[in-house]
Amino acid sequence: MNTIKYSAIAAALISTLSACGGSGSSDNNTTDPVVPETGFTFTADEMITNLTDDVIVAGYAALAAQGEAMLAATQTLVATPTQANLIAAQQAWKAARQPWEQGESHIFGPVDSLGIDPHLDSWPLNTTDLTTVLATNTGFDADTIKGWNDDVQGFHTMEYLLFGDGVADNEKDIADLTATERDYLMGLAEVFRDYTKTLDDAWQLSHDGQQGQAYAVLVKNPGSDGNTFYASQVGVIEELINGMIGIVDEVGNGKIADPFGATVNDADTSKVESQYSWNSLTDFSDNIIGVRNVYQGELTGQADKQGIVDFVAAADEALAARIGSEIDDAIIKIQAIAGPNDMPFRQAILDEDGRARVQTAVDSLTKLQTSLESDVLPLLQDWNI
Repeated sequence: MNTIKYSAIAAALISTLSACGGSGSSDNNTTDPVVPETGFTFTADEMITNLTDDVIVAGYAALAAQGEAMLAATQTLVATPTQANLIAAQQAWKAARQPWEQGESHIFGPVDSLGIDPHLDSWPLNTTDLTTVLATNTGFDADTIKGWNDDVQGFHTMEYLLFGDGVADNEKDIADLTATERDYLMGLAEVFRDYTKTLDDAWQLSHDGQQGQAYAVLVKNPGSDGNTFYASQVGVIEELINGMIGIVDEVGNGKIADPFGATVNDADTSKVESQYSWNSLTDFSDNIIGVRNVYQGELTGQADKQGIVDFVAAADEALAARIGSEIDDAIIKIQAIAGPNDMPFRQAILDEDGRARVQTAVDSLTKLQTSLESDVLPLLQDWNI
């Protein structure tokens, strides 16, 4: 989603970070005692390059590829509206959802400055406006859709059309997908493809909107001439750690807590993101898998490369291992919400046992967020860059 929140602890720490870290300065009085250097040393060039190229850029390239695949699946569905082709389009939607949700751990730069996040992932969906759009329009084209409100385009509009309302199940019959809905899906898929390509290009290709440089170049070269985005490597690593904190906070205190409510009577299924496809728990776990990707410095299946874990380990190896375990535990606890009957999240928050599992997951996310804020972010002040 398009809002990242930081706790008061994180905000306070951000405001006190120095621009370059390191030890203090001395004057010309040679009789003063030599102050021993404190903190730790770490060379961040390899880590920043790897996280930029092999995690962030690779993730947006995968999203753009899935955008193309979803458009192709939608074109097939529109041309030949069969149940098999509807299911294929549903799977294409889920496949595109994965790199997007994992990318929310580093939702800064072009995805924010170009307004792409709300274009792709505004929630909640305005079903009233969607009904009006379907009733009063025909021949949907991409340029027209781009001019409409964000809450009638993007992931969740396509989700609703592809899967149905998600109340009883997440299986839609092809007979219930009208010709108008198919035409709208075609336009939506084209818009989605265009935005994901724009995002991918912004990171990889030079253009006028960012001082003539691809955003990846700016991230990898902080302090370079004309780079007004990052003055030093401290700023880059701070952005990455805050991205991790932000999505952990959003999942625990927003995506899960908002619909969960204080009691079962307060639970509100209308607030459950990705409820139509019953993909909510996959979304939540992918969000924290994205945190693990940044922390470990690798996407699934990659060889071991540098990530934030190496920065933390340079200061405290035990802390580095603990943070890794807390990330893994949060992912496991989120996935466990489904329970033995593979219960979707919108049902789990209404079930006594399900709510107990939800609370366990929230507790694990709170623990992880506290560790990132209180133990990892302050390391930037001790780094002898």
